[in-house]
Amino acid sequence: MHRVQFLPSGAAVDVPEGATLLDAAIRAGLPVARSCGADGVCARCGLRIVEGAGVLSAETPDEQRIKQRNRVDPELRLACRARVHGDVVATALYW
Repeated sequence: MHRVQFLPSGAAVDVPEGATLLDAAIRAGLPVARSCGADGVCARCGLRIVEGAGVLSAETPDEQRIKQRNRVDPELRLACRARVHGDVVATALYW
């Protein structure tokens, strides 16, 4: 299990290997902006990784295209696409 903490609330949850950041946020009871049903096309679920970016799944070319098409900050990771492989701290601009 890996710990994912969300700022500024400090809410933290333990998630299994390979869970998405979206899964973690939902478990923590936090609202995550999304309009595509977590299909990875709207790019509204972008999260800023404060700590642990290196333990997330690698950003795929598809995720990069989606972010570029939707004019999302390249530093953000899509919560529906980023998979957890270690402890992470994340935040969203809309929390």
